[in-house]
Amino acid sequence: MGFFSSVSNFFFDARIMSWDVLLTLLNLVRRKRRIGHVTPEGHPGYGGHWPEFRPPHEGDSRCSCPALNAMANHGIVARSGRGISFVELNHQIRTTYNFGPSFCSYVPHFAARMLKKSYSKDTFDLEELDLHNGIEHDGSLFRLDTALEPNQSVKHIPFIEEMLASATGKDKEGRDIITSKDVSRILGKRRAVARAVNSEFSLSFFHKIFGSANSSTLLTIFGGRVDDLNSILLHERIPDGWESRVRQPYGLTMMHFNKTVLAVEFGVREKDWAEAAQEAKRNSAAPI
Repeated sequence: MGFFSSVSNFFFDARIMSWDVLLTLLNLVRRKRRIGHVTPEGHPGYGGHWPEFRPPHEGDSRCSCPALNAMANHGIVARSGRGISFVELNHQIRTTYNFGPSFCSYVPHFAARMLKKSYSKDTFDLEELDLHNGIEHDGSLFRLDTALEPNQSVKHIPFIEEMLASATGKDKEGRDIITSKDVSRILGKRRAVARAVNSEFSLSFFHKIFGSANSSTLLTIFGGRVDDLNSILLHERIPDGWESRVRQPYGLTMMHFNKTVLAVEFGVREKDWAEAAQEAKRNSAAPI
């Protein structure tokens, strides 16, 4: 059974990647969506009008992904964060953030495999996505490692504030913008310090790439804009009037996204933070 499942997964992944390449090429020849019309008509967020924001109640399920938590806080998926179908997640991520359909199909299928569930039949709670060393990993931008904070829905505010304050870019209107170099620099610090203070630290190459991918959504979907990220990261709230900064007609494809991911990952320099890591270790401090 395991063999046939592996073969089936291989051919599924191959089809997804082929589809993704096709969508990437189509994005090159089709006109971009007009500003103000990135979110499809008839879906939450069209025209910048997002459903009412409500913070989670006790007993609600949340995870380490601010973008998914924001969807629950706005009722785009179940406000409780529970009983979400993988099929629904595929659809809602696409219309909310304009990820490409190939991207939106691959990620929920991957999550279903990780949780040993059926993509087409089962549901999940957001917190289940934080299975340690599944998708969730050590050395992340905005959360303490699981060994230090088992509940990965808990934001570490100093991490977020440092990231937002690190922005070195400006857009045409003079607004602060986080760049790929900014993200690489802070990721290097997170990894170096976490490695020093967490005796259970682990970070495979796969999770390094996944970490850079998570971080790269700040630059793509959110355009690195600090004012928008302040709302998303600190409050897990979609700003009024916001729409995805990805305007391609077929959304953000994995092939296009990987250019940003690789730029971030190849820019990470843990060794630049050796002194900060050793100081944190000597002081037996939490990551800084």
